[in-house]
Amino acid sequence: MTDRTSGRVRLPVLPLRETVMFPGVTAPIGAGRPATLRAIEASLKGEAKLIFAVAQRENVDNAQPEVLYTTGTVARVGQVQRGLGGIQLLLHGEYRAAVLQYSENAGHLEAVVQEAPDLLPLDSDDAAFVALYKEVRERASDLALKMGLPQEVVEQVLEGVEDPGRFADLVAGYIDITPGERQALLETRGVEERLRRVLIHVQRQLELVEAQEEIKTKVQEEIGERQREMFLREQLKAIQKELGDDGSQEVEELRERVEKLALPDSVREEVERELRRLERAGRDSMESQIIRTYLETIVELPWSVRSEDHLDLIEAATILDEDHYGLKDVKDRVLEFLAVRQLLKVRAPDERVTGQVGNEDDRGTKGQILLFIGPPGVGKTSIAKSIARAMGRRYIRISLGGARDEADIRGHRRTYVGAMPGRIIEGMKRAGTKNPVFLLDEVDKLGVSFQGDPASALLEVLDPAQNDSFTDHYLGLPFDLSEVLFIATANFRQNIPAPLLDRMETVEFSGYTEDDKLIIARQYLIPRQLGESGLSEVELKLGDSAIRTLIQGYTREAGVRQLEREIKKIARKVARKIATHELEKVAIEGDDVDELIGRPTVHPERAAGEDQVGIATGMYYTPAGGDIMFVEVSVMPGRENLVLTGQLGDVMKESAQAALTYAKTNARALGIDPKAITDKDVHIHVPAGSIPKDGPSAGVTMATALISALSGIPVRHDLAMTGEITLSGRVLPIGGVKEKVLGACRAGITSVILPGENLADLEDLSEDERRRIHVEPVDDLRAVLKIALRRPDAVEHEAQRDETELAPSAP
Repeated sequence: MTDRTSGRVRLPVLPLRETVMFPGVTAPIGAGRPATLRAIEASLKGEAKLIFAVAQRENVDNAQPEVLYTTGTVARVGQVQRGLGGIQLLLHGEYRAAVLQYSENAGHLEAVVQEAPDLLPLDSDDAAFVALYKEVRERASDLALKMGLPQEVVEQVLEGVEDPGRFADLVAGYIDITPGERQALLETRGVEERLRRVLIHVQRQLELVEAQEEIKTKVQEEIGERQREMFLREQLKAIQKELGDDGSQEVEELRERVEKLALPDSVREEVERELRRLERAGRDSMESQIIRTYLETIVELPWSVRSEDHLDLIEAATILDEDHYGLKDVKDRVLEFLAVRQLLKVRAPDERVTGQVGNEDDRGTKGQILLFIGPPGVGKTSIAKSIARAMGRRYIRISLGGARDEADIRGHRRTYVGAMPGRIIEGMKRAGTKNPVFLLDEVDKLGVSFQGDPASALLEVLDPAQNDSFTDHYLGLPFDLSEVLFIATANFRQNIPAPLLDRMETVEFSGYTEDDKLIIARQYLIPRQLGESGLSEVELKLGDSAIRTLIQGYTREAGVRQLEREIKKIARKVARKIATHELEKVAIEGDDVDELIGRPTVHPERAAGEDQVGIATGMYYTPAGGDIMFVEVSVMPGRENLVLTGQLGDVMKESAQAALTYAKTNARALGIDPKAITDKDVHIHVPAGSIPKDGPSAGVTMATALISALSGIPVRHDLAMTGEITLSGRVLPIGGVKEKVLGACRAGITSVILPGENLADLEDLSEDERRRIHVEPVDDLRAVLKIALRRPDAVEHEAQRDETELAPSAP
């Protein structure tokens, strides 16, 4: 079997499954396959008693030459233990060898092998190689110690091996790597390369062991902390029980607070049930915390606490007038409410109207739900606070702008983690009384999402027939909201759902006139901003001309918010000059404003300077107030097309089409040459082109400008008009009359045309405002044209009349 002269040896083959033998390593091997047993028997009968151990590439039952590697280890058989299931061998690897040939002999595999000696570096004393070898020894020693081997065993095993190649084989035989990685190390004959690879594997094993130790330490610490916490908690319970402080005292305190409340029977039963649950639950359990929070919410609600209304109407009117200028309709509505309360309280029961049922205190107060609609900055929110002060009630405000979840109103159900009451119940808890003034701000800004519709949730809150038993999802109990004075605010009526709008009494807020803003600035804004800026009335004086300049050139709004900001800007600049001793005091008039805060930012339309053909002046209304606009019409040769420009909406386009149809139908009656319409294109333009415009009230203006362009008769420049038209020429009523008329006054217009049915709206104007402008009521477009078109004979007649009036009288 041995040919020592050629270095070749024929040895029985021992196929190892998922095991790689290394030279210098002793390992127990189990064998049970017949071919393997025959190979072992053949080895034991031989003279050298050597066996060649080679790994299999594949996990198969019958080891064939094609599944065996061509590099293995020649091992010496040590101990042999025979058993029923096979043989247990103790093999000691002697040297690595290369397979030259596989063959089969007597039912087992044999191989001709040749020793494959290590390839040492050219210079074994090279510093890099020595450092590498030293690093492998140190890392291997650290790994062995971390794996739990005793220090003396590690020193005995590792220190006893000096050869670098043999040391690399020794470490590779014991570290935890895959069979493929082991075989790769076995096939690496270069000692330096083998050391490098072993170092990589050892370092990886060290990192893995350290990570496992860290995880183990953390787990043990956590388990130890939990056990310690549990132990201390049990001790605490025992101590509390000995001291009589096991949570029963807290339950009794809650029970005493509940006894003092005038709760409805159904609510009291639910509270008692929750108290019993709290007694059974552990003091520090999650359930007890949830129950305790729920019960504290209940006892903090004003189930029967009311604030006494101040029913002195004179004092209430004084308070309202102190805080706000104007707003007569709102103030009258509040005083009417107080008057009803006063009569119900002072009159004897037998004097009251019979047939009424319900609580004596809240009779006549249910259903008090007001909706303030108007542009921003006109005092909707602030008047609600004044109402509360005038009535002697608590004031609560919640903003609904952007709310998209029904839970904002009704709250979350208690089954959810972190559940809490809705904003209505939270507001009542903050109020501390069951009859506060509750402001629902920006109710037209409510959103809708997959989480529900907050507007629908408000239906129950604002329904006088239902809100005496409002049920919050978190509370789960009926709560009486019937004595609350709800006030909602909104900017746009059309954004409020119809069912919600139907439940509220609407109070319209119109924009302030220029004179109103002047008075408000004098009485409220300037004193407030002087105080906030640290100035006195002597140091800064704003003249009426300065305030009017701010109103006309720096603000475009219905309210006074921007006006107050501009006044504050002036106050800051003056405060700086006084603080730096540049000035001691200053009086500002209209011409001084631009020097302080810059050029005007608002350029309102002004009335035209002369009569023009095809240009009429209209009036429009926005949330920022009223203003004038010009409608321009040009007629040109074409194919009878109607061209509309100026970003007109669908309604204005239809008004233009109706005006053109009316002009064509009544051309002869209007004095229009039919040839002026035939084969002509009509172009209607409304400046400014970058601003979208829509609405029905421009019909009269478009018709007047169109007929002027077709007839060649100019339109009066001092006249503005508004109204919707029909194909028959009727002039229909429109809205926003007060704001439109005031806007025309500001623009220098002296006369306006209004639909006859809108004459009653002029009562909203003050007597002084009505005197400043001449109103022409009309019901038909012919009347409009008679007033608006300045015919040549009329102009000549007017000129002759003016000359007659100016001529000196005869002596």
